[in-house]
Parts: sequence; C-alpha cells; structure tokens
Amino acid sequence: MTLHYTQTVVILRAPFVVDRYGNATSERDWPSATRTTVRRVSVQPDTASEAEGDRPAVTTGLRLITRRGVDVDLVPGDRVVALGRLLDTDGEPARYVVGGRHHHTEARLKEVAG
Repeated sequence: MTLHYTQTVVILRAPFVVDRYGNATSERDWPSATRTTVRRVSVQPDTASEAEGDRPAVTTGLRLITRRGVDVDLVPGDRVVALGRLLDTDGEPARYVVGGRHHHTEARLKEVAG
C-alpha cells in the first residue's frame, strides 16, 4: 500500500478546567484549546462499529499516519480536526522504531455519532 502524505490536520489540546478551589478537574476547557496545524500526513479509514439498544451509536475510526522520520505532538485526550470531522484521540499514539531510530507515528482517531 502506497500512502500519499497530502493531508493537513489540526490538533486541539485543551487545558483542564480548574474548580473554585484551584484544583484541576478531569473536564477539558475546549474553548481555550490550543490549535496546532500538522501538514503532510495521511488519514486513512480504520474501523467502524454500530451499537444498538436504547441509544444507537455509530463509531467511526480513522488512522493518522506520519511520514517516515516524522513524529507528531499528540497525546490521549487531544482532539483532531481531519477530513472535516472532529475526532477524539483513541489511546496512546504508536511511535514505531526501526534500527533504534524513530520511523513514523500512527494514531487511532474516533468519532462517535448518536
């Protein structure tokens, strides 16, 4: 499979909301998120699933792949705008090492609708 690294994504990183006592909570302050543009990546389909029952939902997965030798500052909890969609980072990005050197990075992204 040949990948063409022609896509641009925006990484959103939001600080944690601070409560009235000055303690960080687990809630994110998305309106205050920093935006980092990352060019020359590939975003490919990954997985999809449907949940039925009281609250049907569709989860769509995509995979962000960097060029050889390139890493990206992406951590769990970040969001990514790609292909016109707002996606959540799904777990820790995978940083592949070959011969003791960073080869490329892959990150799973997901969108839940419903």
